[in-house]
Amino acid sequence: MTSPRPASASQALAPAERAVQLLGGDLSEVALRQHLEGLPTVDAVGLEARAASFGTRSIKTTSKAAALDTVIRMIDLTTLQGSDTRGKVRSLVAKALVPDASDPSTPRPAAVCVYGDMVGNAVEALGSAWSAGKDDGINVAAVATAFPSGRASIGVKLQDTRDAVAAGADEIDMVIDRGAFLEGNYGKVFDEIVQTKDACRRDDGTYAHLKVILETGELVTYDNVRRASWLSILAGGDFIKTSTGKVQPAATLPVTTLMLQVVRDWERLTGERIGVKPAGGISTSKDAIKYLVAVAETCGEAWLDPHLFRFGASSLLNDVLLQRQKLTTGRYSGPDYVTID
Repeated sequence: MTSPRPASASQALAPAERAVQLLGGDLSEVALRQHLEGLPTVDAVGLEARAASFGTRSIKTTSKAAALDTVIRMIDLTTLQGSDTRGKVRSLVAKALVPDASDPSTPRPAAVCVYGDMVGNAVEALGSAWSAGKDDGINVAAVATAFPSGRASIGVKLQDTRDAVAAGADEIDMVIDRGAFLEGNYGKVFDEIVQTKDACRRDDGTYAHLKVILETGELVTYDNVRRASWLSILAGGDFIKTSTGKVQPAATLPVTTLMLQVVRDWERLTGERIGVKPAGGISTSKDAIKYLVAVAETCGEAWLDPHLFRFGASSLLNDVLLQRQKLTTGRYSGPDYVTID
């Protein structure tokens, strides 16, 4: 069934630099639609077979040790519950600062991810370890734009973003309007991403990095995931992210592989690298390593970097720490050997 066309199909869209370069200066809903609906259809069988093959690779002990450390460096250690307290955020930060008290060589995760009103608490708890927008240290990521539903006015969404950035958020994880996307109102989704990117601007002219959450479990088809990924990149997203973690299915290997293919194709087309973040449902080292294989074999080893690939997770870190301890001691430790997230 063809998606209904919005009444404003001919209106001009916000002049996002990437979209202007790719689609031309006459940037309209029609031009955007023609591009997105002209993308090749996804071969679902081939995609799922390719994703399944990533779990068949044999990982040697030395490679596994390096892979586990890489996973830790790519984690956005997350708490996104309505019951979150300042104490819980401080505990999360303490875990990020010292993931394994028994092994000081354990790397730290890339970021802690919290609700916007908890950003200041996270920044304070990190102290000198906070990255403060630089390349070293631990970043503070904040969900915004009426996470997880995205059901709010654009004014509320933008103020949500500005407040988090003003409080010190290094990264903003926004949600797209899935209802608008599924209605075929691509221009509305596009413009909201562009405006959210603008709201990420700091007083000194730099920008918090923008991760665009597609909520792939609600997009229904692989073709929609591909279109939403391209749309998010064209509108200015620095990362494309699978899920909020509040909807099932959340991250899956086939969907993440498809999104990796999109950023690979974007890099081949423009020379620019965009990040990917699967989030929700990745809780074991075994699964995480499959994602690393997918990254390396789809985009290349350059993407095995926290600037280009992240895991959104809460329980994954503990499993990785237990596996890491097992490689060191030769014995499996129980859950009492790691702190509770």
